[in-house]
Amino acid sequence: MKYNIGDKVITKKTHPCGGNSWTIVRVGSDIKIKCDKCGRSVMIDLNKFTSVIKKHFPAEN
Repeated sequence: MKYNIGDKVITKKTHPCGGNSWTIVRVGSDIKIKCDKCGRSVMIDLNKFTSVIKKHFPAEN
Protein backbone atom coordinates (compact mmCIF):
# COMPACT_ATOMS: atom_id res chain seq x y z
CA MET A 1 0.00 0.00 0.00
CA LYS A 2 1.24 3.50 -0.78
CA TYR A 3 1.24 6.13 1.95
CA ASN A 4 1.48 9.88 1.33
CA ILE A 5 1.97 12.95 3.50
CA GLY A 6 -1.35 14.19 4.87
CA ASP A 7 -3.05 10.79 4.90
CA LYS A 8 -5.01 9.88 8.04
CA VAL A 9 -4.64 6.50 9.76
CA ILE A 10 -6.39 4.82 12.67
CA THR A 11 -4.20 2.60 14.85
CA LYS A 12 -5.19 -0.66 16.52
CA LYS A 13 -4.04 0.57 19.95
CA THR A 14 -4.87 3.97 21.37
CA HIS A 15 -2.24 6.55 22.27
CA PRO A 16 -1.85 7.28 26.03
CA CYS A 17 -3.74 10.56 25.48
CA GLY A 18 -6.77 8.53 24.37
CA GLY A 19 -6.62 9.25 20.63
CA ASN A 20 -6.16 6.70 17.86
CA SER A 21 -6.34 9.03 14.83
CA TRP A 22 -3.00 10.07 13.29
CA THR A 23 -1.76 12.16 10.35
CA ILE A 24 1.25 11.05 8.28
CA VAL A 25 3.91 13.78 8.39
CA ARG A 26 6.94 12.09 6.76
CA VAL A 27 7.32 9.09 4.44
CA GLY A 28 10.50 7.16 3.69
CA SER A 29 12.10 4.03 5.14
CA ASP A 30 10.46 5.23 8.37
CA ILE A 31 7.06 6.87 8.67
CA LYS A 32 6.48 9.81 11.02
CA ILE A 33 2.94 10.21 12.29
CA LYS A 34 1.40 12.95 14.43
CA CYS A 35 -1.42 12.36 16.92
CA ASP A 36 -4.51 14.37 15.99
CA LYS A 37 -5.54 14.72 19.64
CA CYS A 38 -2.36 15.82 21.46
CA GLY A 39 0.10 16.62 18.65
CA ARG A 40 2.82 14.16 19.68
CA SER A 41 4.95 12.80 16.81
CA VAL A 42 6.18 9.20 16.54
CA MET A 43 8.57 7.56 14.05
CA ILE A 44 7.73 3.98 13.08
CA ASP A 45 9.60 1.56 10.81
CA LEU A 46 7.67 0.97 7.57
CA ASN A 47 7.41 -2.81 8.14
CA LYS A 48 6.01 -2.35 11.65
CA PHE A 49 3.72 0.51 10.54
CA THR A 50 1.72 -1.78 8.24
CA SER A 51 0.92 -4.09 11.16
CA VAL A 52 0.04 -1.22 13.55
CA ILE A 53 -2.64 0.51 11.47
CA LYS A 54 -6.29 -0.55 11.31
CA LYS A 55 -7.61 1.87 8.66
CA HIS A 56 -6.07 4.18 6.07
CA PHE A 57 -7.80 7.30 4.72
CA PRO A 58 -5.98 8.90 1.75
CA ALA A 59 -5.74 12.70 1.76
CA GLU A 60 -8.00 14.52 -0.64
CA ASN A 61 -6.16 16.47 -3.34
